[in-house]
Amino acid sequence: MRYLLFFLSIGFLSDFLAQSTSYVAFEMLDSRSNEAIPNGKISLRIKNQDTTYASFNFQSSGKLIIELPINESFEATISHPIYETNVFQFTCPKRVGDTLQKAISLTRSKIQLQQEVIAKAPGVPSVVFSSDRLSVSDFELMPNGEILLLVYPKRLNKGSELVLFKNQSVQHSFKLKENPIELIRDYRGTPHVVCETGVFGIHRTENQIGISTLDKEYFMRYIFPIVDTVQSKLFFSNYSERYPAFDYMVYDQDDSTYATILNVQDDLMMELFRSEYKWVDIRTKLWAKNLELETGIDKEIWVGTSYFTQSIYYKELYAPLFRRNDSIFVFDYYKDQLFTFDAVGKKLDSVAIYHHYQPKQSGWRRKLIQDSETGQVYAYFEKNGNCQLKLVDLKTGQLTESVLLPHKYIEKIAVQGNAVYYIYRPFESLQKKYLYSTKLPFNFPIQSTTQGNFISIDTGK
Repeated sequence: MRYLLFFLSIGFLSDFLAQSTSYVAFEMLDSRSNEAIPNGKISLRIKNQDTTYASFNFQSSGKLIIELPINESFEATISHPIYETNVFQFTCPKRVGDTLQKAISLTRSKIQLQQEVIAKAPGVPSVVFSSDRLSVSDFELMPNGEILLLVYPKRLNKGSELVLFKNQSVQHSFKLKENPIELIRDYRGTPHVVCETGVFGIHRTENQIGISTLDKEYFMRYIFPIVDTVQSKLFFSNYSERYPAFDYMVYDQDDSTYATILNVQDDLMMELFRSEYKWVDIRTKLWAKNLELETGIDKEIWVGTSYFTQSIYYKELYAPLFRRNDSIFVFDYYKDQLFTFDAVGKKLDSVAIYHHYQPKQSGWRRKLIQDSETGQVYAYFEKNGNCQLKLVDLKTGQLTESVLLPHKYIEKIAVQGNAVYYIYRPFESLQKKYLYSTKLPFNFPIQSTTQGNFISIDTGK
């Protein structure tokens, strides 16, 4: 028996030594902000050899762990579209299984730094709606020039009203019995009031507005996920604010078939989301395992949904879809890509986007706004209270022109007909919150555009 164990141990040791590998953990960092840089590429070449040993892509977290032969010397080339290439050498650890930590600082490309955005001044701001009694909490711009306003006297949860406003006059108004959260639009462009316990559809009848009660759970599950329609196609998503991945899908109403056109996932957030299971107590693990057996949903997802999503480290996904005429555009910030699809959901093109990098320095607020009449898309930036709209070229993904808004620290913002609308109250003022508008320095023609909202709201669940 001892001889058998001896030979088995010799065989195991031989296999172990034959592997003779160690690990190198790379991390890409911006040289100025020291923040992680996602989606780079590294090519490795063994020292004194001409051929490439291997190439790898970094994760969206800016990190990469590679298994390499022990004590081997490599030359590494790290490249990124908007950073200067970095070439360096390193030697793998001498011991099997050891890990070498390697942080690499990259400098922004000079070409990118020279691409300044052209700044244009907007028109003179004007007050659209004002009241000595009511403050504006939310608004929706209607296609016929009307504006639906959610207003309140002192607090949103007490005495809130809906106001139909047009041509500087109130067409109709009535009070809400429930506590409202905000106004949203479905895929048909119909506005709805989301309340704590229900959803109410708003419909237009001559000079009045009517309201109809909808089941909130049904609306949020089956109606609101539909972003838009093109001919017989419905474009929708299975987005959840408590899961770091979702799919965009297209449903054909003619033959009742659907297909996934794009998967969106934050790789780093998903890794943290699933690893939460490792740190919970035994009772929670048993609870999650029982739910897995009952529902078929992975135990790690149950724990991540219940615990990690409540932490300060979790960020909901933001990858909105827009339509302009027969083209569908999806901004996938986790792959640094702007994808273009046709009216049936077939991918036509993709271009790189980088305006979301280093948000602390740029003021990027994870917000894209589409002009509901012209179809143009603007990226919203706010730094030191100064609010900017930057026009996005949907062909190249580049930011072309910038408009600095006249007021600081504005609230909800929308664009319609080459004009921007927003809620604003002067700092330390007794003035109620007014609705303002200002003309943008553009004159884009009217197009067919997206009707619904991207799901990124507080549903009250």
